[in-house]
Formats: sequence, C-alpha cells, structure tokens
Amino acid sequence: MEYRIENRPAFTTLHIELNAGEQVRAEAGAMVAMTPSVTLEAKSSGKGFLGSIKAAVGGESFFATLFTAQDNGEITLAPTLLGDIIDMQLNGNSIYAQGGSYLAGHKDLQISTSGSMKALISGEGLFLQKITGAGHLFLNSYGSIIERELKPGERYVVDTGHILAFEDTIHYQVKKAAKGIFSTLASGEGLVCEYEGPGKIWLQSRNLSPFAKLIASYLPSSR
Repeated sequence: MEYRIENRPAFTTLHIELNAGEQVRAEAGAMVAMTPSVTLEAKSSGKGFLGSIKAAVGGESFFATLFTAQDNGEITLAPTLLGDIIDMQLNGNSIYAQGGSYLAGHKDLQISTSGSMKALISGEGLFLQKITGAGHLFLNSYGSIIERELKPGERYVVDTGHILAFEDTIHYQVKKAAKGIFSTLASGEGLVCEYEGPGKIWLQSRNLSPFAKLIASYLPSSR
C-alpha cells in the first residue's frame, strides 16, 4: 500500500494505492472516488456486535467500509470536517483520539472506547477512542495539526476542544483554566487538560464546539 495526503491544509484528501489483495478500512461515507478494481463492503466498526457499539459510542459510525483491491487500484478518501489528515504508524501500541477523528487504517486495527469521568468533564465526549494494533492509522482534524513531543515529566496545557490524539504513555488531568471560578468562566476557556510526558500529543488548530454554537445562533428558532 502506498498513499499520498493531498490538498492540504483545509480540504485535505487521502489517496491510497492498493496492490491486488490489499485491504483498508475507512469510516463510512469517507469515499470520494475509486477505480473499478476496488470493491467495498460494510463491516462492523468494532470487533463483534458489542465492539461496534463501543466504537459508535466513541464517535464512529456503527459500520465501517472495507475496501478490497481485486487488482491494482486506488481510492480517494476525505473527512467530513475542513482540516488536515495525519498518518500514524502503530506497532502494537495504542493511541487515544477524539471521537470522530478516525478516517481510515489497517483492516486489523481495533477501535474501542475508553470511558472515564475525565473524558466526560474535559469535553472530549463521554468516551475517547482507543485504537490499538499494528499498521497505518489516518486521523482527521478540524483545522491544521500541531505535533508536540513531551519529555519525561514535561507538562503541557491544552484547551480540551483542541486535543486531537495522544499516545498511551501520556498521563493527563482535567483542570480549571484559571485559579478562580469567575476567572475561568470570564476567560472563555473553561476547563483544560494538563498532559505529562513522555510521549506525543497532537493538537487541532480549531475547536468545533464554538463553531457549532455560532452556526446554531443563526438558525431559525422553533418558536
């Protein structure tokens, strides 16, 4: 399998070239185009029925699309949001990612959820995606992607809406953005996550929640 990430940074697409017999799994609805030599079929997102439910709770569709190259062929994928795509190579380790950020990856990657009160409070959603296995993993962001590697014991504070993913070696805790409640609310920052290395974190330059609220303010009222 060979790939190219094109049309960066706002309207990014993922172009994948497959040899005969190769497969890749993608989020449902991500396909833009493909050659006739590639076939697709719907598969459950997780391992088994319960695994699919867990993947759906984590922000993914209940079903994913499995692309299989009957002969050499290619597919083009695109995320729903305006933003970038990042490729990660997993080697039996796990990545924790924001719900809905999975775009595509090796067919054997396992997608589950990691539920915690920290995830609920931090605004990441009730569950974070936990992606485990070996092979290529493609995540999509809202906005551009910023990578930062933390040394052992090094800490870094991130607005909860801007975290995209982090390695499973990273520890984090939820904190108020400022010392006092009034300052926290007045600053407009709310809660933040403090991450501690070692490991990598990936940030997205835009926050979807404020944008969604802005769009909602222009929609007609039901009254």
